[in-house]
Amino acid sequence: MTAVIEIEGKIVRGVFVDRPNRFLARVKMLNEVTPCFLPNPGRMHELLLPDVEVFVKEAWKENRKTRYDMIGVMHNGELVSVDTRVPNKLVFEALKNKELEEFKDYDFVKPEWSYGNSRFDFFLSNNNEKCLLEVKSCTLLKDGVALFPDAPTLRGSRHLRELIGAKKEGYRACVLFVIQRVNAHVFGPNDEMDPDFGEAFRDALQNGVEAYAYYSEFLETRITLMDKIEVKPRI
Repeated sequence: MTAVIEIEGKIVRGVFVDRPNRFLARVKMLNEVTPCFLPNPGRMHELLLPDVEVFVKEAWKENRKTRYDMIGVMHNGELVSVDTRVPNKLVFEALKNKELEEFKDYDFVKPEWSYGNSRFDFFLSNNNEKCLLEVKSCTLLKDGVALFPDAPTLRGSRHLRELIGAKKEGYRACVLFVIQRVNAHVFGPNDEMDPDFGEAFRDALQNGVEAYAYYSEFLETRITLMDKIEVKPRI
């Protein structure tokens, strides 16, 4: 696998202070506490611990309220990507380069595709088949098991049910989970956090929706999509 995203812009290390809301973190850098955009609505309780080392990227633009984006958290010696925009970018690169074995036969790749009441991440097609592909970011890991979601997600459940409908209408329907850390060996739904998503996930599998999981590696200036891991309908 060679799907890689190079991190552009100045990267600064800091220390996590607190999280005033879902999309805002306060980070101490050079003895000054600075508000940073946090591009991840998940809870990340196991990652965002007091005084943990974090990585932020300078992303200053006109009309922005914050100068930095938080992009990574150090956890037990591993740099974990926390930017939920990353998985789509990685998968798009892999699709364009035909690096994902499950999707290498498609000639047309279009991001952001509306179907039913949802917008899916990718529409793929060739002369024989149409495919809807939804990509999900996963950061929660327990004893080598990657779990999604780490917060209740009505949107995630709706996507799965829409994929069931697409499958019944003749589409190939798939969901791909990108685990943004390297120590996962199996993926499954987080029934404890969101039992409705777990039921929707199993219902989707039983109705022909395909589920895949790949992990990625973050090395400060680049993120690489790595290998596939096992998907289980229930953990």
